[in-house]
Formats: sequence, structure tokens, C-alpha cells
Amino acid sequence: MKHFPRIRWAGALLGAALLALTGCGDGDGGGGGGQDGKVALTYRLWDEQQKAGYEKVIANFEKANPGIDVSIELLPWDQYWTKLTADAVAGTAPDVFWMAPSQFPEYVTKGVLADVAPAKIDASKYHQTVVQTFTYEGKLYGVPKDWGIVGLFYNKDLFKKAGVEMPDKLTWKPDGSGTFLETARKLTVDAKGKHPGESGFDPASVKTYGFASWNHYQTQWMNWVASNGGKLLDKPFGKYAFNDDASVQALQFGVDLVNKHHVSPPATQTNPPSDKINDMFKAGQVAMFPANNALLPFVAPELSFELGIAPMPEGPAGRAVNLNGLAEAVYAKSDHPAEAMKLAAYLGSAEAQKVMADGGYVFPALDGLAQGYVDYWKTKKVDVEPFLEQSRGTTFALPVTTGFTAFETKLVQIFNEMYLGKITPKQAADQAVTTGNATVK
Repeated sequence: MKHFPRIRWAGALLGAALLALTGCGDGDGGGGGGQDGKVALTYRLWDEQQKAGYEKVIANFEKANPGIDVSIELLPWDQYWTKLTADAVAGTAPDVFWMAPSQFPEYVTKGVLADVAPAKIDASKYHQTVVQTFTYEGKLYGVPKDWGIVGLFYNKDLFKKAGVEMPDKLTWKPDGSGTFLETARKLTVDAKGKHPGESGFDPASVKTYGFASWNHYQTQWMNWVASNGGKLLDKPFGKYAFNDDASVQALQFGVDLVNKHHVSPPATQTNPPSDKINDMFKAGQVAMFPANNALLPFVAPELSFELGIAPMPEGPAGRAVNLNGLAEAVYAKSDHPAEAMKLAAYLGSAEAQKVMADGGYVFPALDGLAQGYVDYWKTKKVDVEPFLEQSRGTTFALPVTTGFTAFETKLVQIFNEMYLGKITPKQAADQAVTTGNATVK
């Protein structure tokens, strides 16, 4: 049985290893001479399911460019960044490869990535959160590839059993008012059939939880912070700032869902590196579960209940949702820069991104092609339109600043303590911001 992917740590050694790039020689750029005098390029990615789609894309590219051979190299996420860092240090990185927001600052500031201006793409035609994510000092260092966005997975069977309708709009405020917490209470039931707030409710014997609140930054607390008017960074490539009043209120709300309102499982069960919360949702023990749409291919086929999708709750500052975009990066020291740039440009084209959208793999970064993704999931009886709706509103990237990969593990450790109630949200935020800012270069 497949599981929800674990929280994935890129590793604290990334930044330190990339420091070794200073003064490195040219290297071979991952490609070389192909058969029959063709140019050989290497294209590296980490998603096995998407690889099937990209085999079609690359075949189309090679047909249109008979002088270029492209080898697709698949590495699992846990190996991807370690290998890419080692290759970059050695000067042998692949010609074109996937780049993620949290790792982008380390690579772009060390000169690993090429400015993609030669690809001659029109950046205005791509989702602007993705474009902004991969922009450094006014230049774009990756062709926008796709985006995934956090939405609310929910168990329609549990809603029907509880006699609850999903509200047209879920709302929340730090004081607990709004339709979101009200709905979560109705869906939370203990062994005696009692709900939170009712006399006799026992938080130690909950059979079904209304919501999954846990220590996961991308799908959880960063969304609370942004939709309460808080800031993750003071500016791109800047300092962490999520210890202001609005951010701390949002963090408190996330913790209160667990320890005060009892609509979410205790942190003793869900704190990373546990996967228990994922299994609880699949087992029908949690009614609402925030997740990125990228999980659909891994999750939807395994569920024994009807899956619904809803937009994330609106906070006092409106709805603000994490949109995690990827880019097609070109290695700055490729032996075949023109051909590598040509490949990256094609990967960003409507022809290529339509293949990936229509196959249900991703929402394409290029505007106007999302309907193919929506239509694909309709055939699987999953309505992904709420994800698309959110993408047209206020979205934000993961923190784009140097040092995040070194900071990430400590951030999770600090917030584990917060969700357990061992330190206050204010203490956790202050510790995390101080620690994180010490890693920013």
C-alpha cells in the first residue's frame, strides 16, 4: 500500500556543501556527445509518476529536434538533492533539472543556475507566484513548470453520516468563531457519541476527528499565518518575520484546534516524523485534511470513501494559500547551453505542459491549460475545481531565502514542542525566527 509522502527534509548539509562551489572548474555539465554525433542532454526529476508523462514530452521534443538525445534520470526525493549538490560541486550536474522553492536560494546564489532569458519565454503568461519564486535580482532562473496548491480534502461519507453539509465558505478567526470550527466540532465524536462542547464529551476517547491540525508547515500553520495577516519573511531573500502578533495568533489557533477545541488528534500521535495523521485520514478517522493536490495520484486510488475537495478556510485577512511551484532549471555550466536552454523552453511550452495537464499529473504553470487537469480528475470522480479557484486568489510561496534547508529540521523540532503544549506559540515563534535568521546569508 502506498502512503502519503512523509515530510521530506532536504538536509542541513546542502548549504554547506554548496559553499564548496566557489572556485570550481567548468566540468562536463551532465551531458556529452551522443550517438551519431548527436548532442546528449540529461534531464533529472524526482517523481516516478510524472516520469511517464515526461517520456511522451521528451519523445515529442526529440522528434522535433533530431540532433538532440535526452536521457531522463529519475532520483527519489531523498536522494535527489544530495546527488544534485554533489554533482554541482563536482561540475557534473545534469543539463536541465527540477528546482523547488526551498532549495532555489542556495543554488542560485552559488551560480549553479543559468538565467533563462535565452529561452525567450513570456513570463507574464505563467502563474506569477511561480515566476516570483524563481526570480533573483530581477532575473528569472528557471522556466516555470507547474504548481500545486493546498486545499481541503474531506471525507464525504463522514459528512453524510454526521448530517453535515460543507459550508459554501469556511471561515475562521483566532477566537474560534466562524463556520470552520463549528463544522469541525460537528464532525468530531467520541466513543459515546458526544461532540466537543457537549456535557460528557471525552477528548481521550475520540473516534472521529473533524480536522487534522498538526505540525506541517506547507499545508498547516503557514496558511493560518498568511490568512491572519502575518508574514513569513520580511521580503524575498530576507529575514523570517512570523513572530509578530498576527502570526502568533494564527499559530495559537492551530494549536488550539488540538489542545483546546479537541477537534484534531493530539500531537503525541501526529508530530513529525509520524505518518499517523495521514493513515488516520485514509482510514476514515479524520474528516477534513489539508493537502496539496499533488497527493491525488498517490491517495485517490486507495480511498474506500468518496473524496471531496474544498477551498481552505478564510481568515480575518481573507484566504491566503500556499502555492508550491516548480521550475525547469538549466545548469549554468552545461557543455551544451544552447541545447539545454532549448529543452527548458520546450518544457515550458503549451505543447509540453498540456501533455502533463491532460494526463492528470500537475496543474501547468502556463496559464490557460488547467482545464485538462480538471477534466482528467472528473473522470476519477474528483472535483479539483476548488484548487484552481484558490490559485486565482491570494497565494504565497514557501519561504524563499538562503539557509532554509539548514533551518528546516530545527524549525520542526521547535514547533513539535509547541503542538505538544510544552512551549507557547510566542516562545516557539521567537525561537524559530531567531534560529532561522541565523542561517540567512
